[in-house]
Amino acid sequence: MPLPATIRPATPDDAATLSAFARDCFHDAFAADNRAEDMAAYLAATFSPERQAAEIADAATTVLLAHVDGALAGYALLATGAAPPAITGPAPIELRRFYVARPWHGRGVADRLMDAVLDTARARGAATLWLGVWERNPRAIAYYRKRGFVDVGSWAFVLGSDRQTDRVMTRAISDER
Repeated sequence: MPLPATIRPATPDDAATLSAFARDCFHDAFAADNRAEDMAAYLAATFSPERQAAEIADAATTVLLAHVDGALAGYALLATGAAPPAITGPAPIELRRFYVARPWHGRGVADRLMDAVLDTARARGAATLWLGVWERNPRAIAYYRKRGFVDVGSWAFVLGSDRQTDRVMTRAISDER
């Protein structure tokens, strides 16, 4: 039975908590497959409380938080802006981050959060949702496929000094989830 996750937009008061949570999720997901110095550089540049506060305050982004029984279980970051050439659908919006902490995997939190992402993207006037996912993350790729995303290409993702390949995936945003 899925957990009763509640989803809400982040506020500036969430920046410090989100910073620690986002760092932990990213580290948990990718540290074993990357050099420690590359991981440390990326975490420091990407997940500081100041950066989280700026992203929360940015009108081009929406940060959603998923809570279960008051505990932060996942988050997503949607961002408007230029899409890569592989994204050909109308009115695109990027799902820049989508993380659920490991203890909540397989318990319905990701589906609740993705439903909220789709609702938020639709409310922001988007018609196409796209994302980049590391080619060596089969669990995430399988989840995105299950949720209607298709692989349309690749792009480079730099973690510290390591140039990696992300798969670019997209799906239409419709009234259906």
